[in-house]
Amino acid sequence: MALYTMKEILKDAQEKKYGVGFFNAVNMEMARAYISAAEECSSPIIIGTAEALLPYGAFEWLIPMMIEQARRAKVPVAIHLDHTYRFEVLMQALRAGFGSIMYDGSRLKDHEDNVCNSAEIVKIAHAMGVGVECELGSVGGLSDETGKVDQMVYTEPGDAKDFVDRTGADFLAVSIGTQHGVYKATPKLDIPRLKEIRRTVDVPLVLHGGSGLSDDDFRNSIAGGICKVNVYTDVILAAKQAIADNPDAGYTDLCLLAEQAMRAATVKKLKLFGGEGRA
Repeated sequence: MALYTMKEILKDAQEKKYGVGFFNAVNMEMARAYISAAEECSSPIIIGTAEALLPYGAFEWLIPMMIEQARRAKVPVAIHLDHTYRFEVLMQALRAGFGSIMYDGSRLKDHEDNVCNSAEIVKIAHAMGVGVECELGSVGGLSDETGKVDQMVYTEPGDAKDFVDRTGADFLAVSIGTQHGVYKATPKLDIPRLKEIRRTVDVPLVLHGGSGLSDDDFRNSIAGGICKVNVYTDVILAAKQAIADNPDAGYTDLCLLAEQAMRAATVKKLKLFGGEGRA
């Protein structure tokens, strides 16, 4: 099957009101687990990596492998770059062959700086035929290079249309009460806020911080307008548990056990998001 773009995949999801899972990978086993899970469910899927994960898997060998696996897949697969903050990394990603990239300007103190930087990145990416995801507000939970943890800042519905209009962003990541990583307390999602944002903008909306949410949280978010759901921690924890359950296994066996666990965790998410049978 031909390589798809995130724009193509999310267009169908938005029209038919289901969610598509995005999963970060740093090696072959992770990418294979995701794609085989999507094939089992006959679901479209989006896979990729992020700036913070570059120490575990560099663009020059990771992305060609993902692209080749995506082209061989029996379902639509898109290759996307997750949270990225630096211009030089974004340019490397464009040269590496990503179909879409995320510029995250949520750490900038000045809203106008986020708008201006996002618009410039969009202009460059669009000239190369690449879609761009941007974030308005801040999901929080990630750490910068100094160890400072991002704080959650809700997306203001009144700002969303102006942001999309001025930046030309193809996808908008919104903050409605989720956080990256493991939750320390039960999250409370602001679904009315999400619905208001959905009424304000036409571009596909993205939910970050999906790991740890309840099934109802996912269903309500997708019903409220989310098209793309990012999940990473839940999959990693499944692999970690599989390894812990087999302390006497050798390295290669552990790789396969972890892959099987990640595949099973991904299947559950793809079914929950409503993508099963949509490929």
